[in-house]
Amino acid sequence: MSAQAPAGHRVAIVTGSAQGIGRAIALRLAANGYDVAVNDLPTRLADLEEIVREVKGHGARGLAVVGDVTVEAEVEKLVTKTAQELGRVDVMVANAGIGHVSLIVDMDPAAFDRVYALNVRAVALCYKHAARQMIKQGWGGRLIGASSGAGKLGVPGLSAYSSSKFAIRGLSQSVAMELRRYKITVNTYAPGLIDTPGIGRNAASMMDSGTMTRPKGPGMKTAMDSSVVSSIVAYLASEEAHHITGQSISVDGGHVML
Repeated sequence: MSAQAPAGHRVAIVTGSAQGIGRAIALRLAANGYDVAVNDLPTRLADLEEIVREVKGHGARGLAVVGDVTVEAEVEKLVTKTAQELGRVDVMVANAGIGHVSLIVDMDPAAFDRVYALNVRAVALCYKHAARQMIKQGWGGRLIGASSGAGKLGVPGLSAYSSSKFAIRGLSQSVAMELRRYKITVNTYAPGLIDTPGIGRNAASMMDSGTMTRPKGPGMKTAMDSSVVSSIVAYLASEEAHHITGQSISVDGGHVML
């Protein structure tokens, strides 16, 4: 951030943070001195409250805000409540996302739309409302979205998910150009297989069964721990990363070298 930013803990919002990568990111940022607002669906409130306790264990302030980030009013509430209760918004990590496995000949349009609603529209809404708050504050900020290795190289059986993650890269590059005059950077992280309760374990199982193709090439062959991703996100969120924008950082053991 610029020298105009006031003293005190910087504040980050992390969506989809009840488990997996989002949880790891929230706790890593708290360990790095950020106050953190965590977000997920209302059914995950107990998980969010536990994460808030862990955030506070790092000496940071924590805030749980439930809501569906595909709904604009709930994203606006998330940003507004964070700014009101934690004092500012410096970092938005639009992490929430879902996968859907289907061959294109069996595609369910409703399922395809659900993937795009959370993986693309929700990220755009998070960028929109966090950027408005950051512009109002006047000292810049960090917008960080979730892409994927599948957003750089298509994966059979994951056409909805893969194309949505390609879309996040284009969205983020466009927004990076729009917001650079406000000292707001926009980047994405692009993980490979992650050992989480979400798509990582499901994808590994489906590859073992032959439903999906196992990645080929020089990359590492095992799923990674989510802490590997959280360390990259923590750097992109940092003041030191002020000169990185419009980039998609691969964290995939070398499967996709783009």
